Amino acid sequence: MNAVEDNRLKLILQYDGSAFHGWQIQRDKRTVQGELEAALKQLTSARRPVVGSGRTDRGVHATGQVAAVSVPAPWQPARLKKALSAILPNDIWIASIQGVPADFHPRFDAVARTYVYRLGLSEAARSPFERPWCWPLMAELDTPLLDNAASLLPGTHAFKAFAKSGQPERGDSCTIAQACWLPWRDLGLEFRITADRFLHHMVRYLVGTMVDVARGRRPLEDLGLLLREPGGDDLKTSPPAPPEGLFLHHVAYPENAQEPLADRLLHPPTQ
Repeated sequence: MNAVEDNRLKLILQYDGSAFHGWQIQRDKRTVQGELEAALKQLTSARRPVVGSGRTDRGVHATGQVAAVSVPAPWQPARLKKALSAILPNDIWIASIQGVPADFHPRFDAVARTYVYRLGLSEAARSPFERPWCWPLMAELDTPLLDNAASLLPGTHAFKAFAKSGQPERGDSCTIAQACWLPWRDLGLEFRITADRFLHHMVRYLVGTMVDVARGRRPLEDLGLLLREPGGDDLKTSPPAPPEGLFLHHVAYPENAQEPLADRLLHPPTQ
């Protein structure tokens, strides 16, 4: 590909992760990145690498995944969106496409990401039209304890204890700008968390541990201890919440590259 002649495009997409082995392309496995690259190759007759803002795991969904691809100049945003919509499978939807600078990178340029986790508490959450996209827990929870647990998370902490695997080159420190539990329609609760970065399975471990606190299975103090003393031998997180309740909801980018990162991060999206 000739970078001078190519258009760099930013895609915002949604997908149902139920039938995917995650975002990242894998041999002999169905993935979101794999489906996108296959569709782009069909349209442009050449492989067009697609870069995502993050690698969602198997079974995890997205309502605001961001990806970027370089395509020949004739493929303007409106034309490409229409063509992709015609050939992509029904569990991927392109919400928008726009032109971006040639050096735009959806992962490295992001300043914050927001994840949402849905917890089903009412009987209606067992509906086949709701169950695939939530954790249908159907248990009594102490909601003030859930709120107290979430209130411990904002700020910069070491999340090594809440990660299946880390990134040694980047450490295990994450800055949380927002963490709260909100009503999820009449079906249960929704956990919303915004941070500069997330470790592998971090949100699911946090949700699993907070739910155990709210069910009276462990004290609230455990959460604070796990944040202050990550990776201790005597104290472990609870098992991670199931993947089907997790959504990559939004990825934020700086409107003003000169604005300090802390200011950008501490003004998370509200939608």
